[in-house]
Amino acid sequence: MVFNCRQCGSCCMYLGDYIVIERQTGEFSFECECVSTGTSFTAEVDEDKRRLFSDFSFPESHPAACRFLRPDGNFVRCTIHRDSPAQCKFYRCVVMRVADANGTPLGHVTGTLSLHSSDPQLRKVWDEAERKRPKSDTEAEPWIAAFLEEKGYRLE
Repeated sequence: MVFNCRQCGSCCMYLGDYIVIERQTGEFSFECECVSTGTSFTAEVDEDKRRLFSDFSFPESHPAACRFLRPDGNFVRCTIHRDSPAQCKFYRCVVMRVADANGTPLGHVTGTLSLHSSDPQLRKVWDEAERKRPKSDTEAEPWIAAFLEEKGYRLE
């Protein structure tokens, strides 16, 4: 299943300490470092996002956010998507956390609609949901959420 980013920005709202701009090398070019991996990389703001990047009110009001994150209408976008480091490209957000009726965490579902859980009962219910769910990713997520809630699970 393909991962479809919602462009909500949640994953990057606290990455200000993980991607550090070492120096600006041009109007929209930067030498950066991924602090978690110690990897240096060059980033150039995507041409179609330069207008967004030029507004510094968002990073000023969200100091913990990645310096390259910017709002765009109902979305929050990465302005260096083409040059973003591997840790960003491979990240898959958590779209729902699954707990039992008492609130005990049992697992989570990522943006690829994959369940991460070792709970055998939840895995069994998930397998049933996988067989019945709509084929469209956009329809599948709310359907799966409703299916799990119908089975007595709590979702966050």
